[in-house]
Amino acid sequence: MSQEETNPWVIITVFKENVNPNDLQNIAPQIQSLVDEWQSHGKLMWSGAFSDNLTGMAVFEATKQEADEFFKKYDSICSGSLEYSMYSWDAMPLLSVLSH
Repeated sequence: MSQEETNPWVIITVFKENVNPNDLQNIAPQIQSLVDEWQSHGKLMWSGAFSDNLTGMAVFEATKQEADEFFKKYDSICSGSLEYSMYSWDAMPLLSVLSH
């Protein structure tokens, strides 16, 4: 049985124009819960906001299937308030080293 390879992934997020601050307050606990669930399985995730206070980034290591499942959950939480994209980030092999 072959094991699927893990890769670094990045999600870039930007507030939608004219977003309601109440919407952001409502989704923040859901996003935190999703990240907590991810990390409770011993998986590493780094995330934070950029200095523009409109853009954020999360970097994590996962298989393609795990990343797609995480992104699907993220999408169901954030689709009304945020714009976001997920990318495979092949330039970050350091995460593999740090996670061990």
